[in-house]
Amino acid sequence: MKTPLLQVRNLRVEFPTRRGVLTAVDDLSFDIHEGEVLGVVGESGAGKSMTGTAVIGLLEPPGRIAGGEVLLRGRRIDNLPYEELRRIRGKEIGMIFQDPLTSLNPLYTVGRQLVETIRTHSDLSEGRAKARAVELLAEVGIPAPERRVNQYPHQFSGGMRQRVVIALALCANPRLVIADEPTTALDVSIQAQIISLLKRLCSEHGAAVMLITHDMGVIAETADRVAVMYAGRLAEIGPVKDVVKHARHPYTHGLMGSIPIVGQDLDRLTQIDGSMPRLSEIPPGCPFHPRCPRVFEPCDQERPDPIPVENSEVACWLYDDKRSGGGGHG
Repeated sequence: MKTPLLQVRNLRVEFPTRRGVLTAVDDLSFDIHEGEVLGVVGESGAGKSMTGTAVIGLLEPPGRIAGGEVLLRGRRIDNLPYEELRRIRGKEIGMIFQDPLTSLNPLYTVGRQLVETIRTHSDLSEGRAKARAVELLAEVGIPAPERRVNQYPHQFSGGMRQRVVIALALCANPRLVIADEPTTALDVSIQAQIISLLKRLCSEHGAAVMLITHDMGVIAETADRVAVMYAGRLAEIGPVKDVVKHARHPYTHGLMGSIPIVGQDLDRLTQIDGSMPRLSEIPPGCPFHPRCPRVFEPCDQERPDPIPVENSEVACWLYDDKRSGGGGHG
C-alpha cells in the first residue's frame, strides 16, 4: 500500500505555564493521502488550528511539540532544523490562513509578493516569475490580472484577497495545502466560491488538502474524509459520507444535528449542552463525558482509544463490546 503523503503519529502539543503544562493536542494520529481532502472539524478550542500549525512548524513559543511524529512522504519533518523546515514550507506545504491580511504585506503589491514567493522556491527569472504571478491570479479568478498584479492588498475585497492568498499558497506547487478556516470571514456566497475554487485548484495541481473548519456543512460538501476533534483529541475519523449520514461518536452526532437542512421539518435543531473545556480543566476519562447524553460507567474514568468501526475509527466506549455489553452501537 502506498505511503500516505502526510502521517501524524501520536502528536502532542504542550504550552508550559506558571501553573503547569497545558496540553492543546493530545496523542493525535491521522493520515492524508495524495489528492485527498481531509476535513478537520470541531468547536473552537478543539485543537484544529493548533494541529495545522504544528504540522507546518509554526507553533509560537512557548508552544512545543512534546511528543509524536510528523512525516511528509515518509520523512520525519517535526525535528528538522529551522532553516530546513522553512524550505519545506511553501515548496512542499502551503498554508492558507483565516485572515488573508495576516499573509499579505500591505506595503507591497500582490505581484511583488507572488514573485518573491515563486523565486524563493524556483529558479525562474524576474520576468518569468511575474508572468507566472499573472497566470496564478487568473487561475484563482482575479479579473484583469495583468493590471491587478500591480495593486496593493487594500485595493482588493475580502474575497479577492483570499483568492490572492490561495495563489500564494500554490505558487510552488506544494504537495499539501493546509487551509485554516479559509472562509470564516467571508459571506456565504463568497464562501462557496472560495471552497469550490480551492478544491478545483488542488485537484488540478495534484495537491492534498487539510481543511480546518468549524463548519460541518463545508466539510460535507468538500472533504473526502473527516476527522472530528474534541479537546485536542480525535473523536471520530472516516469517509465523509459515512460520518455525515451515520455519525457514531455522540459529539459528532450532536454536530450533525445542529446543521439546518433545507426541507427538514424540525421545531428546533440539536443542541450540545455545555461548552468545550478549558485546557486547564480537561476532565479525566473521555473529555466529552460531562456533555454526553449517552455517558455510562467507564466514561469518566478511562480514556478510550480510537476503535475501528467499519470504515471509520471512533474514540468512544460505546463501541467497545466488553464495556458496552455488545449493545452500544446504536
